[in-house]
Parts: sequence; C-alpha cells; structure tokens
Amino acid sequence: MLVLAMRSVRQRPGRFLATLLSAFLGAAIIMTFNALHDTAGQPGVDPVSSGTLSTAAGVVGGYGTLLVFFAIASTLTVNVRQRAAERELLRCSGATPGQIRRMVVGEAVAVALVGAALAVGPAVLGGRALLEVFRDSGQVARSVEFSFGPVALLTGVGVTPLAAAGAASLAVRRATGSGRERGRARSVLAYAALAVGAASAGSTFALSATDAALMAPPAYGAILLSVGCALKAPRLLAAVLDRLPLRGASGWLAVRNLRERAGQLAGILVSLILFTAVATATLTMQAVESDAVAASGAVKSVDARNLETLNLTVVGIVVVFVCVMLVNSLYAATSYRSREFGQQRLAGATPRQVLGVVGAEGLVLTVTGVCCGTLAALAGIVPFTVVRTDGVLPGQVFGVWLAVVGVAAAVTLGTGLATARRVLRTDAVRAVAAAA
Repeated sequence: MLVLAMRSVRQRPGRFLATLLSAFLGAAIIMTFNALHDTAGQPGVDPVSSGTLSTAAGVVGGYGTLLVFFAIASTLTVNVRQRAAERELLRCSGATPGQIRRMVVGEAVAVALVGAALAVGPAVLGGRALLEVFRDSGQVARSVEFSFGPVALLTGVGVTPLAAAGAASLAVRRATGSGRERGRARSVLAYAALAVGAASAGSTFALSATDAALMAPPAYGAILLSVGCALKAPRLLAAVLDRLPLRGASGWLAVRNLRERAGQLAGILVSLILFTAVATATLTMQAVESDAVAASGAVKSVDARNLETLNLTVVGIVVVFVCVMLVNSLYAATSYRSREFGQQRLAGATPRQVLGVVGAEGLVLTVTGVCCGTLAALAGIVPFTVVRTDGVLPGQVFGVWLAVVGVAAAVTLGTGLATARRVLRTDAVRAVAAAA
C-alpha cells in the first residue's frame, strides 16, 4: 500500500497541494521558533536572553504543533471524503480497512516530508528576523548570534510528519468509522473542554490585579471553551438552521444544503470558532493590560514585554493557519460541487442564483462561528477585565471584534464565492457529464 500511496501522490499532485501548503507553513513556523532553542543554548548567552528565547520557542512551538495537526486533518478529511469511490474500489479489489488507512497515512507523511524540506530555507530567514525583533525590543542582548541547529531541524522534520500521520489516521477514521461512536466520543470531549474551560476562566477571580499570571487562566479558559463549542459544531449548526428566518429560493436551498452537509462543514465552523475566540480574547486582554500599565505610569518589565510579544505572535500564527484551513476546506468543498451546480443550472437556476445560495451558506456559517467564538472569548475577557480594572466589558473589545469578524467574513465569503464563480465557468452539461 505504501507503493500505491507514492504512485497516487506522483500521478495526482494537485490533490495534495492543500496538505503540502499546511505542512510547509507548519514546519516553517515550528523550525523558526525552535531555532530559538538552538540560539539560547549557545555558549555565552546571558540568562535573561536565554529565558526569553526558550519561553518563546516553547510556547509558540507547542501551539504550532497543534495547529499543524488541525490544519492537515482539516484538509485530509475533505480529501478522504471526496475519494469515497476510490476507497470502495480498493475494498472490492481486496484491500482491508487497515491497508487503506496505511495508504492514506503514507501519502500524508510523504507530502509532509516534502513540505518540511521546502520549509528549511524560509525557517532560517524567519528565525533571523525573529531574533532581530527581540533584539530591537531590548528583550535579547545584541551580542546573541542566531543559530539554526539540531533542535530546529529535528522538530521540523520529525514533528511535521508525525502530525501528518496522526491527522491522516483521524481523517480515515472520520470517513469510515461508526457515526454513533464518533458522536459519543466527540460529546465527551466537548463537555470536558467546556467544564475545564469554565473552571479556568472562573479561577481568574482568585487572583489579584498584580499577579504576573493573571492573563493565563482566562486565556486558556477562552481557548478550551472555544474547543468545546467547536466539537459541538454540527449540533450548533443544526440548531441555528432550525431557527433561521431565511426567505426566497436561495435561502431555502442554502438551508437545505447546510442541513444535508452539516457534518462535512463542521471543519469550517471549527476554524471560525477557534479563530474568533483566540484572536478576540488574546488581543483584547493584551490591549486592556497595556492600557492599564500606561495609565499607572509604570514601565513594562521584560516579562511583560515577552508576554505581549508571545500573545501577538500566537494570534498571528492562528490567523495564518485558520485562513489556510478555511481556504483549503472551502475551496475543496465548493469545487467538489460542480455536478450539483450543473444540475441546478439545468433545472433552471441562473449562475447568479447559484452564487446566491453559496453566499447564503457562507453567511450562515460565518454568523454561527462568530457568535460561538465571541461567547467563548467573552467568558475569558470579562473575568480578566473585572479583576484587572474593576470594569466589566472593556471598550477595546469592540474594535478588536470588528477587525476579527471582518477577516473571518472576508475569508469565508470571499473563498466560497470566488471558487463557485470559477466552477460555474464550466458548461452545465459538461459539469454533470464529467462528474457522473
């Protein structure tokens, strides 16, 4: 099956471009930040600089690994579902489920290795630029020299394929496993994340305004609450669809399509919820903290500047990966509907009406994801603000929220409509015949 996997990658490289892009970006980020471990471990580096570099590498490296896993899992889930006919043909030819799983995992690992190899050069350049940022901000001494060594290389070449293998195995299990078993496991994980997230956010009230770790409990609470909401994405979408007051042919058809594909669209909702919650909560709490320090007339310590840099970096990484996941998932899901669009046009629908359906679907997904992510973010923002400033809802949240929603809507609606417009360029008869 491994030989078959290699042939599959060589014969149809375009199918794996989304996975390659996710692996490339993930490996680049992982190696860029883990190069700070190599830099911190050099002889002669002072303890303050070493601590700053090691903390940044540890925190962002961990986030990067998780995001690589989710990004590759998102793209591979769509890929595996679209290859249902191929999997069935292999089963009829005598392949076992284990062999099919090994084939998909082999494809993912091969693509991830290529992505990791391509990311070495950009990671070296990114590591140098990142060290320069730390130098300019005074967090790292000017005498520290950049080093790209075994820690960065081994984590990039080792972690990325391992994350790809785990994501591929998960994608196959999602596509071929029992829906009841998946639903039960998902519910248990969702309720556990919600419970731990609520406890973490609530523990903020046990801290004082001067505690250095004040931002950690509400931030982790918001993240865990968003994960819990994301795991319940199919049910959340179904609940929203039952109460939608959409009117007209496009609205009715959009709701019907979303009901039929609620499970397949869960990955898009997961990305939207996580992006909204993490970006809104982190940026708002950082803005509140910065304004509180400025109002007191105090000077930010090295630890405070390190935390601010890490927060902004984590949000930047989340934005990049979520955008990649959204674009990949939406592009794959929309381009796969060429036969459906062709049938609608043969039934009398105009291209404008088809685009209206796609736009309505994207709007519903965006509103659902943004609302769930906003609630999770507020669960962390409100406790932090109450303890830090004695307020309840900070004024900074509105500007941050509008920016986050703007990015989410632009990526979701823009990708869906642009892909649908491209698919509609194909003649309706040819689209139906080619997909039949």
